[in-house]
Amino acid sequence: MNSTIDCDLLVVGGGLNGTAIARDAAGRGMSVVLCERDDLGAHAVASACGPLHPAVPSLKRQALSTLRKALAERENLMRIAPHAVTPLRLAVPRDAAPPPWRERASRMLADRLAPRQLLPASRHLDLLHHVAGLPLKPEFSQGELVSGCRVDGPRLAVLNAMDAAEAGATILTRTICDAAQRSGEGWQATLRGPSGAGTLVRARAMVNATGQWATRFLRSASNIDLPLPLVKCIRLMVRKKLGHPCSYLLRDADGRSVLVMPCEDDATLVIGDGLPHGGEPGAPQVGDADVDRLCSLLNRHFTARTSVADVVQASAGLRLAVDGGDGSAHELPHPYALRLDRDGPPLLSVLGGDAESFRRVAEEAVDQLAPLLGQGGGAWTAQACLPGGDLFGIAPTAQGVLGFGDYLRMKKQAFAWAPPELVERYVHRYGSRIDRLLAGCAGMHDLGREVLPGLFEAELHYLIRHEWAQTADDILRRRSRLGYLPPNGAAATLERWLAAMPAAQAEQARQAVRHA
Repeated sequence: MNSTIDCDLLVVGGGLNGTAIARDAAGRGMSVVLCERDDLGAHAVASACGPLHPAVPSLKRQALSTLRKALAERENLMRIAPHAVTPLRLAVPRDAAPPPWRERASRMLADRLAPRQLLPASRHLDLLHHVAGLPLKPEFSQGELVSGCRVDGPRLAVLNAMDAAEAGATILTRTICDAAQRSGEGWQATLRGPSGAGTLVRARAMVNATGQWATRFLRSASNIDLPLPLVKCIRLMVRKKLGHPCSYLLRDADGRSVLVMPCEDDATLVIGDGLPHGGEPGAPQVGDADVDRLCSLLNRHFTARTSVADVVQASAGLRLAVDGGDGSAHELPHPYALRLDRDGPPLLSVLGGDAESFRRVAEEAVDQLAPLLGQGGGAWTAQACLPGGDLFGIAPTAQGVLGFGDYLRMKKQAFAWAPPELVERYVHRYGSRIDRLLAGCAGMHDLGREVLPGLFEAELHYLIRHEWAQTADDILRRRSRLGYLPPNGAAATLERWLAAMPAAQAEQARQAVRHA
C-alpha cells in the first residue's frame, strides 16, 4: 500500500446520498473519507435535472407525518440551495385514471399539510382557457396546476462534496473500493485510485451508499443477501418545442410519472420513471421500446407529433426499488430504507432514495451512527446553506429564496462588463461562489480563451480546482449545464484543452480540491 488513512467513517459512493452523509458527518466533527469510482453524481437518475414535486399519495398507505416531512423538505431545499433547487409549476392534465375524486382528495391533503411559505397551493386548471392547454389535445380540457421544484441531482452531489471537503472530509473521485472487511474494532478497506496506487483506509464505521450496486456491495462486505429489484428511469431530449414553455406531469398507462419540461435551445426534456430492469447494475441501454413508449405518451397528449427522429439524446439510470419495483415508490411512506448491520463494526447501507430525500437520508444515517462512534453534535444541515446558497450572507430564510431575482440583478450590475446571459448562468450554477469564480476579473479578457461558446478558461480552472472536474462529461453534463445539446465536436474540443493543460498545473489543481 502506498498510504494509510485512519478515519471515523468511510463512505463508499459519491452520489447524492453518499455526499450528503459525508457532509453531515464531517459537520458533526467526524473524520470522513469518501470514495467514488467515477465522477460525483455520475450515476444519478435523470442525470441532467429531475423533478422534485409532491407525490399523488395513496390515502390508504401514506403516513401523514411522513408526507408532511416530504412536503416541508421541498421548501427547505429551496432555502439551502436556491441556485440549484428552483420552483416549478406543473400542469397535470386530467385523465380517466386515477379517478378524479381521488386525485382531488390527494391534492387537497398535500395542500393542507404543506408549509406553503414558498410554493403556492395547487389549483384547478381549465386547460381550454389557460396557456398550458394550448399545446394539448382538446380532450384534455381539465386538470390541476401543482407546485414542485426543479432540481439538479448531480449538481447537488458536487455541492454536498464541496461542503464536506471544506469541513475536513477527504473526497476521492475515480477511486474504487477494491475490498472491505471487518478487522477488530473497525473496517479495513483497500482503495485504488486512477494511477493504480493503493490506499488502506482503517475506519471505525462504513457507509454503503453505492446506489444501484448497494445490495451487491452489502453481500461482498458483510455476506448479507438482500435482493431488491432495479427500476430504470429514461431521459429523452427532444429537439422541438411542444407549443408553450410550460412544464407538465403526465401519467402513462401504468400510472408511472412522466415529466415534460422545456429546455434551452428550443428542446424539450422528457423523464419517465419506474420501468422494471431485469439486468445487472451499470449503464442500462435505452431500447426502441423505451423511446416509443414515451413518444406515444407525448403524442397522446400533445397536438405536435413527436417521432423517434426528433429524439437527439437518450439516456437511462437505475435505482433500487424499495417499493418492490412496481414504479409506485413516490406513493410509499419512504422512497428509501436504511439498514444498519451491527455484527461487529457498524455498516450502514442506504437502499433507494431520490433527490427529494437525500438530506433527510443523511441526517437519519448519521443520527444512527453518531452514538455508536461516541460522537456528539446534533442535526444541523436543515439550517445550513450548501456552497453558493448563502446569496446574501445569511442563514437559510424564505426571504433569501424570494430575493434570488434581486441577487441576480445585483450581480449583473457588479459584473456589467460580462454579457448578462453569462452572469445569469454563473449565478444559477454557482450562486454566491460566482465571486470566487470571477475573483480578479475586470473584463472579458480576464476570463481567458473561450474554449466553447459560453465556456471560458476561468470557469474551467474553477471547476478543476474546486469541483473535481476532470473530463468533458464532468464539465458539460454535471457542472456547467452546457451539455444539454452541445455543438458537434464540443466534447472532443474540450478533451483536447484538458489534455493540453500542463501536467504540473493539472496535478496542482487536483491536490487543491482533494485537500480543500
